[in-house]
Amino acid sequence: MTERVKKLWPELEWIMDPVLKEKTADTWELALERSVLKADDLDRIPFTLLCGPDLKVSFMAHKRCVVHVAREAGVKMNEFFASDLPVNMDVLISGAILADVGKLLEYELDTYGNAVQGKYGQYLRHPFSGVSIAEECGLPPEVCHIIAAHAHEGDLVKRTTEAYIVHHADFMTFLPFKSRLVVN
Repeated sequence: MTERVKKLWPELEWIMDPVLKEKTADTWELALERSVLKADDLDRIPFTLLCGPDLKVSFMAHKRCVVHVAREAGVKMNEFFASDLPVNMDVLISGAILADVGKLLEYELDTYGNAVQGKYGQYLRHPFSGVSIAEECGLPPEVCHIIAAHAHEGDLVKRTTEAYIVHHADFMTFLPFKSRLVVN
């Protein structure tokens, strides 16, 4: 695991399975190698291009929030439903960390250094490219399923419990920015 990935993702330490932890980190490393973005760019580019140019929340702030929300939800679900609906925390955390890894291939930088959707992103959204990179790094199908099913593309499949958690953590930290009601 490289230092740049450790710095980006201190939450990797929450994954207890050393093989899964390493493959999760390797997936981020491979995405960074293939991307025009550098690790430092992820702290300055917006997490989505769908909310307009005024969005100040960075890619990493959103992604790390999703991981934290998903982890807390998994802990509480295990606390209340462990015997009926157990949550695999390693799979959950790995999937949450990797849900948007494919976005690194969607973005390009314009002449001003701003993130914009590139040609690749016009044809393949991040759930598809994310699964491709994750499979290349040897991630198990239950983690790839979370990557594939976390966005609207996943509305067409049955989601695992872990995929539902990541999906909802992602949307609850996105939709308020997209369509919030402002009351004075």
